[in-house]
Amino acid sequence: MTAAKRFLALDVFRGMTICLMIIVNTPGNDMTFAPLLHAKWHGFTPTDLVFPSFLFAVGNAMSFVMPKWAGMSQSAILTKIFKRTALIFLLGFLMYWFPFVRLDDNHQVILAPLSDTRILGVLQRIALCYGIGSLMIYFLKPRLALIISIGFLLLYWAVCIWFGDPSDPLSITGNAGLKLDLWLFGESHLYHGEGFAFDPEGLLSTMPAIANVVAGFTVGQFVQKKGKEFEVLAKLLLVGALLLFLAYCWNMVFPINKKLWTSSFVLITVGLDCVILSAIIYLIDFKNKTRFTYFFEVLGKNPLFVYLLSEILVTVLYMVPVGDNSNLFRWIYMNIFDYAGNYFGSLLFAVSYMLVCWSVGYLLDKRKIYVRV
Repeated sequence: MTAAKRFLALDVFRGMTICLMIIVNTPGNDMTFAPLLHAKWHGFTPTDLVFPSFLFAVGNAMSFVMPKWAGMSQSAILTKIFKRTALIFLLGFLMYWFPFVRLDDNHQVILAPLSDTRILGVLQRIALCYGIGSLMIYFLKPRLALIISIGFLLLYWAVCIWFGDPSDPLSITGNAGLKLDLWLFGESHLYHGEGFAFDPEGLLSTMPAIANVVAGFTVGQFVQKKGKEFEVLAKLLLVGALLLFLAYCWNMVFPINKKLWTSSFVLITVGLDCVILSAIIYLIDFKNKTRFTYFFEVLGKNPLFVYLLSEILVTVLYMVPVGDNSNLFRWIYMNIFDYAGNYFGSLLFAVSYMLVCWSVGYLLDKRKIYVRV
């Protein structure tokens, strides 16, 4: 299996996650088909697979990058890791602070207070998992890093049970992760999408998420070492099936839950990622089916930039007033997509919005512009 082919499979896998991420994040209204919604609490939907798959892809990409570090000094490597971790974390924080200003009670433009800005989030979790995962793999043998990651899953299970509310340690208001976030950051710095302070990308649940990155690295390294063999795909599928079985067993005592990022959730997502990645490699490298790949390559080559664009652009659409009580986002939906009905209209809006972001990625790719952090 050539390096180019391996990178193609990775770009396609990563592009698929970005594509679905934008679609599920930007529906036209509150009416959304069930598979495009996150599970309300315990449980699993296809949408719940998106974010952990991106972390898996981050680890997979690390397996291609780290061999290039062989001739570099330790200080240069650590500088790269810490710089990238800090930049991704900062971009995530600035994305939540954007547009940086707001109107006060007297309709005067003032600087948006940092005291009300969410500290943790999607990019911040990616940054922390990348940083910690990179350090583990760099200083330890990959096998030991994988063993420690499994230890994280067991430790996280114990912490959730021991430090959550005795009556219901896995409830949305009584879990240990929320207690830690409230103590460290305070209520105003947490996500309020549930109607109250609770951060699904909280600090404690970042610990098991590191395992998604390390698993991605392990799979990437395995594919590189073994090469283009049906045995590789068979073993990936076998590992995926085993992880799915273990996930459902663990689910009986530690339920699959994306918002808590439970250990069983890690197993089911890594298992599915192994199956999906093996299917992509089979189509591209064994069957030479590449006609569909370019669409996803566009997103996979500039994933961070396209994701940031999708989040910032939708904020801008909400900021632009149209009429007395509406905004540009709502106006576009009502005047173009509402005629398709609530559910289909919402989906068509989301797909169209994703295609707008894709178009920007396409222009960047045509000009060979790849934004790296």
